[in-house]
Amino acid sequence: MHPRYMMQPYREIEIAMRRRLSCLIAAALVFGLTIAPDDAMARAGSSSSMGSSGSRTYSAPPATRTAPTTAAPMQRSLTPQGTPAPSPYAQPQQAPVGSGFFSRSPFMSGLMGGLLGAGIGGMLFGGGMFHGMAGFSGFLGFLIQIFLVVMVGRLIWGFFARRNAQPLAAGPATYADGMDRFDPGTNTGGGGGAPQLPITPADFHAFEELLHGIQAAWSAHDLTSMRRIASPEMVSYFAEQMAEQTSRGVRNVVGDVRLEQGDLADAWAEPGREYARVAMRFSMIDVTRDAAGRVVDGDPVNRAMATEVWTFLRAPGGAWVLSAIQQTR
Repeated sequence: MHPRYMMQPYREIEIAMRRRLSCLIAAALVFGLTIAPDDAMARAGSSSSMGSSGSRTYSAPPATRTAPTTAAPMQRSLTPQGTPAPSPYAQPQQAPVGSGFFSRSPFMSGLMGGLLGAGIGGMLFGGGMFHGMAGFSGFLGFLIQIFLVVMVGRLIWGFFARRNAQPLAAGPATYADGMDRFDPGTNTGGGGGAPQLPITPADFHAFEELLHGIQAAWSAHDLTSMRRIASPEMVSYFAEQMAEQTSRGVRNVVGDVRLEQGDLADAWAEPGREYARVAMRFSMIDVTRDAAGRVVDGDPVNRAMATEVWTFLRAPGGAWVLSAIQQTR
């Protein structure tokens, strides 16, 4: 028999083995992609920057001590990206050229308007501009009175102006264990000035409670609880990620969540809404298991650390709910 024909069976076996090996490799890759969770499988909100922050949805939150780097831009949001929102760092507009103290003070403008009106009335009804004043001494006394009234008015106006300009930020929130984990910081959304919305220690406590509540509802796939503490938009994103976990046959569980540090980035009010963006660094046990209970991602022993900027929303006088999560770079 010719050697070429003798080698033919071995070549066919080699080709078949190569094909079988290729199929096994492809199957292994598909299986790995099926059970290995991507970023969306980790803690609630870790997949991307998502949600809405009102008019500042597409404006980066100010850097804080907890999150000194720039936050990632919003990737998923129901808020349309149209005209850029006013910058939270916008400086107050300067007074028009030529405007003086009386143009900035409604109180003094009204006072001078009344004095001039009285003088014009005296002229119209037969008296002079300074009717009732005897000569130059009366006129001088009238000017002194105006000067004194102006000075007193300026002091009163300045007192109320300084009072209204005082910062509104509250001190750090103190908890039962004595740790001050929340710090309002100095970057409060106004270019280093005061925030536009006062945030109290009770608000900081609510933010920490929401951190725990969101992760607990996420781990339990409890959308009913999630709807009570998150906006409908955020609930829809969480539900989508939970459904993805179910289709992959895995479950991400986040336990023993601890807030390590947090501070206020900015807080402001819009018609019918109040917002607060808070930087939070927290640790947790973050583990993803398959249906058999095997760990496919994460560490059941060592704690994982995360730093994110959460936006909280409430109606005036209502309870805070989560409305956005932004990742830090």
